Amino acid sequence: MIDSPALGVCYYPEHWPEDWWDRDAQRMAEVGIKYVRIGEFAWSRLEPTPGNLDLSWLVRAMDTLGRHGHKVIVGTPTATPPRWMIDKHPDMLAVDANGRPRGFGSRRHYDFSHLGYREESARITQILADALSDHPALGGWQTDNEYGCHGTTYSYSPAARDGFRLWLAARYGTIEALNTAWGNVFWSMEYNSFDQIELPNLLVCEPNPIHALDFRRYASDQVSAFNKVQYDILKARRPDLPVIHNFMSRYTEFDHFDLGETLDVASWDSYPIGHLAVSDEPDEIKRQYLRQGDPDNAAFHHDLYRSVGHGRWWVMEQQPGPVNWAQFNPDPLPGMARLWAWEAFAHGAEVVSYFRWRQAPFAQEQMHAGLLRPDSEPAPAYHEATQVAEELAATGLSGTANKGRVAVIYDYQSEWAWEIEAQAQGFQHGAHVRAIYSAFRKHGVDIDVLPPSTTSLAGYDIVAIPALFAWTDALRTAIAEFDGRVLIGPRSGAKTQDFSIPARLAPDLPQNLLDTRVMRVDSIPPHVSVPVKGGGSARLWREKLETGAEVIMEDEEDLPVLVAQGKLFYLSASGDRALIQRVADHLIADADLPVLSLPAGVRCRTRGGFRIYVNYSAGSAQLNPAADEAGYVVGAADMPAAGVTVARLATAG
Repeated sequence: MIDSPALGVCYYPEHWPEDWWDRDAQRMAEVGIKYVRIGEFAWSRLEPTPGNLDLSWLVRAMDTLGRHGHKVIVGTPTATPPRWMIDKHPDMLAVDANGRPRGFGSRRHYDFSHLGYREESARITQILADALSDHPALGGWQTDNEYGCHGTTYSYSPAARDGFRLWLAARYGTIEALNTAWGNVFWSMEYNSFDQIELPNLLVCEPNPIHALDFRRYASDQVSAFNKVQYDILKARRPDLPVIHNFMSRYTEFDHFDLGETLDVASWDSYPIGHLAVSDEPDEIKRQYLRQGDPDNAAFHHDLYRSVGHGRWWVMEQQPGPVNWAQFNPDPLPGMARLWAWEAFAHGAEVVSYFRWRQAPFAQEQMHAGLLRPDSEPAPAYHEATQVAEELAATGLSGTANKGRVAVIYDYQSEWAWEIEAQAQGFQHGAHVRAIYSAFRKHGVDIDVLPPSTTSLAGYDIVAIPALFAWTDALRTAIAEFDGRVLIGPRSGAKTQDFSIPARLAPDLPQNLLDTRVMRVDSIPPHVSVPVKGGGSARLWREKLETGAEVIMEDEEDLPVLVAQGKLFYLSASGDRALIQRVADHLIADADLPVLSLPAGVRCRTRGGFRIYVNYSAGSAQLNPAADEAGYVVGAADMPAAGVTVARLATAG
């Protein structure tokens, strides 16, 4: 665990003349950078031809960085296998759903199911571990880079088919058990052996949903298995150093909680403006936050990856300026590179690492800004990073993010299930989770994001479980034993783990917990909505309930929208922002949860003895000092656009 939060940067010594390295390292130190990530895309320079190794330049780069006080995070280069690797293993390329192999010439051109490439990855990882583990500048490892990026988790190759068959045999034991679990009597889909099962692509119409779900489960397991190979090698050589992976925003193709079991630190790559540009957020939000990013998306992922990392997490790549990969790439509002870093530290980040040190004048990412321009002059974020480092030193921020008062359950399997069987196009588990997260966060409430494997909800005032595909026994038990308020729905418990409708129907909870059954579902197109009495509207998904619970809200057609039984609440519809805010406000009032009065666009989080405010609005905002605050140590109550204000709490959180 790092005692105090620190800044980092991503650096590519192989891109620059060696006589630049020392001055670069010196300037990084002047900014206040402590950690430098290198090496994650360098395999062709580390091993130009098979078995012809050259790590000397990497060691010299680490020597240079170490002389200036930097700790180095070395990335394993397995996201970019060199061209000769394709000659050696021509069948290692992933195959898309249309049966076309992915080609060489960019990155992530490998198949997680290909065991030959997995062995090659283990070999280069072992080489790096043996050569670099005793280097005094080594501060940790990063495995690969952005697993699954560019839609590369799923491959429809012979290697994936063969691996899937073995996985199914291990899961079900007998083909008869699989036929029963999958309901293969339907459409005469029964198999006589596991070797008859193909991948769920290139079919006449949609596959059996459990066939598709099991393939996604299998693919997710392959990513975790791939990571475990590298993790085991690196930890065996230096058990004291952290092994890290950098995840992404709104990327759901594999279960990050599972992969987090073979990591010491979870990290993610935060590009708020780019992520908003390519998101499905409404045009109104994209216009309002064009140069700032969605005010809740980065925060949600900070809280998610804190959970994936069991409390330890970093931002491995922080956007410093315009990116290159969206259709349009706005320049951030001045101050945003500072704001984003402070927000991450507020949520408990140990390190925020900017991507990258110097903007590259060549290849695919030459339009991606860095802390330096291509001519090595400072870009705006250079000065903002320097300011962050100075402010961190002055405030003495330390510790971890304080435990939230509210928790939200997030489940990758639910993401897969509702993609496979949307029923209402656009119905997404993640969208429901983020909507309720945002509604609570607007009140200045600290929130934790928990996995569905959670066994205890103790210590929270409110727990939200939206759009959960199927219950786990652990989560059912946790709800039954929980003393606080629980918000469930919509569509939660609508299926079993075998992707069938449960015998007692959704939400599939015991009657003593919730006397409610979903009798019928009404999915409606996005241009249609049903007003809810008192404000807000139901959209996309409405459930017609048979219930003995108290009706709290109903729509204008007199259908229950929110019902309550004791401390358990069930929301039976997807809602617009106004409805979700009403639901969150009702639970806050029912739980008598303390809240803050925040100006529009301002958000906050507590860490240790501090509350950190950030202003995502494009104009100034005026804070209302909270009763538990003892004054400001950074900024003031009058916050400029992209401003940061840090309040010291009267008592540590």
